Amino acid sequence: MEDRRWLTLGRISGLYGVRGWVKVHSYTDPRENLLDYPQWWIQLRGEEQRIELEQGRPQGKTLVVKLQGVDDREQARLYMGVDIRVPREQLPAAAADEYYWTDLEGLRVLTVDGQDLGRVDHLIETGANDVLVVRGERERLIPFLLDQVVKRVDLQAGRLEVDWDPEF
Repeated sequence: MEDRRWLTLGRISGLYGVRGWVKVHSYTDPRENLLDYPQWWIQLRGEEQRIELEQGRPQGKTLVVKLQGVDDREQARLYMGVDIRVPREQLPAAAADEYYWTDLEGLRVLTVDGQDLGRVDHLIETGANDVLVVRGERERLIPFLLDQVVKRVDLQAGRLEVDWDPEF
């Protein structure tokens, strides 16, 4: 698939009814934001495909979606377990002092004194705040608290500066 950056925003997780609808587990917050993308990219039978949304709505703790051209339960079954992706450039611009997790992943993490702690491997949502999982000579969990712990994020330079004791 071209040289694009793709984001996985959900997964087709079940069947809904007999007319081709599927259940979708959304990774967006709020979950309904996934419906803002009328075209999804999936990998089906080893081949990248674009699929179009015909209809969609929240249903309990999930979303239910009707995909264009999928009109019965057996056709819908082919899509079970498929990840839903969109190109990164389709996401709205982040507000000032807001970041998409995907943009933080891979950044070099340095203390305010210049000590290299490693790179952001991924983030964890804890409820209280997000946490950076930084892997270097060892793994560190650093709270993503702007101004308190995270002093500077420089996406262009690929680095993040933290006020953090390297011994933690």
